[in-house]
Amino acid sequence: MRRIFLIAIVLFLCGSVYAQETIIPISTSNNLMLLETSPDGRLNTVYFGEPLANESEYAAVSRGYNLRDNNSAINNATYTTSGTWNLVEPAIEVIQSDGNTSLELKYVSHTAETTSDNAVLTTIVLEDAQYEFQVKLFYKAWANENVIEQWTEIQHKQKDAVTLKKFASANLFFTGNEFYLTSFGNEWAKEMQRNEEKLTRGIKSIDSKLGTRAHLLQSPNFILSFDGKAAENNGTVVLGQLAWSSNFRYDFEVDPQGNVRFIAGINPFASEYELQPGEVFKTPGLVYVVSHNGTGEASRNLHSWARDYRVLDGNGERLTLLNNWEATYFDFDEDKLTALFKDAKELGVDLFLLDDGWFANKYPRNGDNAGLGDWQENKKKLPHGIGYLVEEATKEGIKFGIWIEPEMVNPKSELYENHIDWVIRQPERPEKYFRNQLVLDLSNPEVQDFVFGVVDKLLSENPELAFIKWDCNSVIYNAHSAYLEEEGIPQTHIYIEYTKGLYNVMERVREKFPKVPIMMCSGGGGRGDYELFKYFTEFWPSDDTDPLERVFMQWNYSYFFPSIVTDCHVTDWSDLSLKYRVDVASMGKLGFDIVAHELSENDLAFAKQAVQNYHSFKDVVWHGNQYRLVSPYKNDFASLMYVNDEKSRAVVFNYLSNFRYMQTASVLPVKFAGLDPAKKYTIKELNVYPGRRSRFDTEKVYSGDFLMKVGINPHITLYSTSVILEVNEVE
Repeated sequence: MRRIFLIAIVLFLCGSVYAQETIIPISTSNNLMLLETSPDGRLNTVYFGEPLANESEYAAVSRGYNLRDNNSAINNATYTTSGTWNLVEPAIEVIQSDGNTSLELKYVSHTAETTSDNAVLTTIVLEDAQYEFQVKLFYKAWANENVIEQWTEIQHKQKDAVTLKKFASANLFFTGNEFYLTSFGNEWAKEMQRNEEKLTRGIKSIDSKLGTRAHLLQSPNFILSFDGKAAENNGTVVLGQLAWSSNFRYDFEVDPQGNVRFIAGINPFASEYELQPGEVFKTPGLVYVVSHNGTGEASRNLHSWARDYRVLDGNGERLTLLNNWEATYFDFDEDKLTALFKDAKELGVDLFLLDDGWFANKYPRNGDNAGLGDWQENKKKLPHGIGYLVEEATKEGIKFGIWIEPEMVNPKSELYENHIDWVIRQPERPEKYFRNQLVLDLSNPEVQDFVFGVVDKLLSENPELAFIKWDCNSVIYNAHSAYLEEEGIPQTHIYIEYTKGLYNVMERVREKFPKVPIMMCSGGGGRGDYELFKYFTEFWPSDDTDPLERVFMQWNYSYFFPSIVTDCHVTDWSDLSLKYRVDVASMGKLGFDIVAHELSENDLAFAKQAVQNYHSFKDVVWHGNQYRLVSPYKNDFASLMYVNDEKSRAVVFNYLSNFRYMQTASVLPVKFAGLDPAKKYTIKELNVYPGRRSRFDTEKVYSGDFLMKVGINPHITLYSTSVILEVNEVE
């Protein structure tokens, strides 16, 4: 009788806890998300929008939106489960250790703390009352930047393993009338092809299943706009990406009332995870920024957050460079390279980058079909080794960098012959190659040691080596790990364990070599996520260096990445003028992939002056606030502007993007942005080609008010296809 009485008291107290609904605010300076427990303990999202002035009114929100009742037709669960009452797309799906496929999560507790990087971290504990299974939801909010990072930690105390079939990082719920999704399809040399569509009833999914070079066919970046299409300076937008370097999946589900559930995380494709008792499974972070004033404000906030809190050395410097790839490809020797050192010095760049083809002896790297994995200097091409090249570059007054692709292997290599068990491959099936290569198995600690050793050897033997270009060209075919098989670990872990292995390697690299700049290349656009940016200083957005294509491509990348991380090279891919090519590449981190000593006298003179100009304004481009002024998608030209924090200096890039004669007859004044209306400014044209005269009067003074309300005609024509303007405050 006493036991029954105690049980009754416990049930009464539990009911009292659930009856006293808990409200959890996730807030930034310009946005508020409210989570609230229902009477039976479920956690729901009841508000996402502009901040409320009175916290005392938080409790009234769910009643006003009719989002409080579990019997409502609207499912606004904060982390939807599977196998019980939920009938919409789940954020998590499991098979319990006894084979049961149900999961029901109830609120237990939450905490909030200020972190060392100026954020507020809210942690919410959810548990299943029937099974010893726990999910922690994490919301890390940077108030000033309006950026939130969400992830989960999943664990259990059951006797045997629990199978995780789906394990999302975030499950967001938005109310509204119309939602538009802007996503970006990828293809080699056709990255960031934008697609804007209205979300309609049902589920829109975006994903990758490639394993490595995961963004080759689909970018993880997205823009979700509320109540209409995304606009630059007005409207509510959520803009972001999953910070994960492998397979991802986004589900945008529209319910009958027009609300949207957004679920983001690791792609569960071929990735069922056997979670052992006591093991903690941490999902990657969904990084997103919220703005109620359009994509311009959103991207500026995301850029600021990235530089301050995520990108390695995000507020530091970058090295301009000359790369030998398109000048020599695999055909070079020491004499050819040292001659190019003189070109780099002549141009005025900081560094010479030696690209692919410098290694392997038994199977020389004279093409992309051999040698990958054998990281010894090729004795025929480089008889004196890398150290000699570093010394010669130093004598010339420039730094030296090098290309590697340590995650990959050619079947025609000593590494493949000696360690075939290190290769991801199905042992009983024909091998499938991507660029004549296969992927090494980074789930294997021995392979992690090997990959780290490639970097360690280069940097330890050549302490003056100043830059690394880290490539990753192949996707994963025939996904099978000999190491996982030997260890008795399910093969469905391979994509996750590979990625964790990559992060382990990069942690070791950065622990020993914290400051060496490293570019993530991945065949152009195959990698570019905010998890790898903890270890890399920059990335290669595309192998397509045609400047006209880059105008559009760099426009789209600019929504998500600050210019300091975007590598932009001048090459011979286009028939457009050298000026146009250099001007476009100056909107990121400038590099060259040309034979400078073969340029005409005027072109060489222009290039040298343009590099000097770039060094004078690069700080504004790298660290300033960006404003997209005129879209090439809606006009015949593009205009973008960078303004320093003091609003004393700006750089404005203008490019013709439609070369049909009749379309370029008139260009209206461009209204600037980000200046101080009370300050006075002068305008000077930069990168004027030899023999040409600028149309801008450098003595004329304008108010910031005038420049932002009336603007300036950049004089873009078929005869003046790119114009860079420097705006300076009058002292």
